[in-house]
Amino acid sequence: MINSFLPIIIFIILSVIIFLLGRQRAILVCNGKISLLHSKPSFHGAYLTIISLGPAIFLALLWLIFSNYLSQIYVIGELGEKFSAISPAEQASFLRKSRALANGQLIGQSNELIELAALYFEQFQILGNIIISSLSIIIILGGIFIGLRQISPNLRARQFVEKTIFFLLIGASMIAILTTIGIVFSLIFESLRFFSKVPFLSFFFGLNWSPQSAFEGAGEAASLRNAEVFGAVPVFVGTFLITLIAILIAAPIGLMSAIYLSEYASKKMRSIAKPILEILAGIPTVVYGFFAALSVAPFFRRTGETFGLSISSESALAAGLVMGIMIIPFVSSLSDDVINAVPQSLRDGSAGLGATKSETIIKVVLPAALPGIVSALMLAISRAIGETMIVVMAAGLAANLTINPFEAVTTVTVQIVTLLVGDQEFDSAKTLAVFALGLVLFCVTLILNIIALRVIRKYKEQYE
Repeated sequence: MINSFLPIIIFIILSVIIFLLGRQRAILVCNGKISLLHSKPSFHGAYLTIISLGPAIFLALLWLIFSNYLSQIYVIGELGEKFSAISPAEQASFLRKSRALANGQLIGQSNELIELAALYFEQFQILGNIIISSLSIIIILGGIFIGLRQISPNLRARQFVEKTIFFLLIGASMIAILTTIGIVFSLIFESLRFFSKVPFLSFFFGLNWSPQSAFEGAGEAASLRNAEVFGAVPVFVGTFLITLIAILIAAPIGLMSAIYLSEYASKKMRSIAKPILEILAGIPTVVYGFFAALSVAPFFRRTGETFGLSISSESALAAGLVMGIMIIPFVSSLSDDVINAVPQSLRDGSAGLGATKSETIIKVVLPAALPGIVSALMLAISRAIGETMIVVMAAGLAANLTINPFEAVTTVTVQIVTLLVGDQEFDSAKTLAVFALGLVLFCVTLILNIIALRVIRKYKEQYE
């Protein structure tokens, strides 16, 4: 544990030392008269830190990105004909096992060739670390030397530091944007591969979801038979059913809690009740899952037997109820903040016209806070759609096409997890179905966000 944090600790200490060195150098070049400096001494310290550590960090990032690829080339070159003798289908698995053995993470049996390749991986890693460390030290020392010589009263260190931070912010934004684009395109391309094996209509309008029973490689007849078990309608219906139950629980309770905390509760009561309510958001979902499976579901089953109803031990009602409890803090906390943000002048004006407190809340406060409340509800719905653990433990894995909340159903996220369990190869329709489900889930979330933005834009203009 200490060894893993040692580079970070060294980097922090080195940054502080270089910063103080640059700051002290700036004070010395102006003989202690800071007013003669174009920029404050702290900017000179940041300037020296950036030009000395910046290139070294960039070199380390390049090494982290390309080291696996370079080490693989090195190992293949060292093995030579021994690696060529391995079948192409097993080469990737061989390299993966060798790297895992070199890192001490291999679980299972190995052979002499894997151990030899692991030795080459270790050698390359040690040699690479030595080279990168040496180059980093040289770059840092060179940066310190050049930076100290450049520090002067006329040095525009503040502009340099601010421009560096500006470009770092742009880079962070680009990473976020490119990551989103990469996710979208990966979903689209892999989904197209899936739809080349399974007809589009069979997936979106089929009523039978059983990918585990799909087998490929037996000709065109088998391919047609497989397409019939990829009907995703039961999965979509189960997802929307559980989400509907959850939001029917969370929306009224969360909204009424927010109204009470913001409009009726005393400051003392608010300071106690709100943190307790928000504790629900910090409970792990697996705990909610155990609660649903061991307490809520048996309670519903026993209650149903009392009234002569047949309620499954794994039901959409149990999963939706517990999920609704889980997302109450999302609705309550965000709605409370939005309601508190409504100007007090609106309340005073309504009271001046003779409206009661309840009338003011219903006809003035809530309409003014509607855009934020809609945002809170959409966030809660998105959270419910993406939940997995509660559904696995309380609603089961059965893809039943039903809107009966007393029966077992499944959701998109649960099926994604189920299909990806184990060592899967992404060349079969069964595994590629995950990307099609993910693409649909992405589109649904996008549509919800667009609706929320339109509602916010429409009602926000009325109260600005």
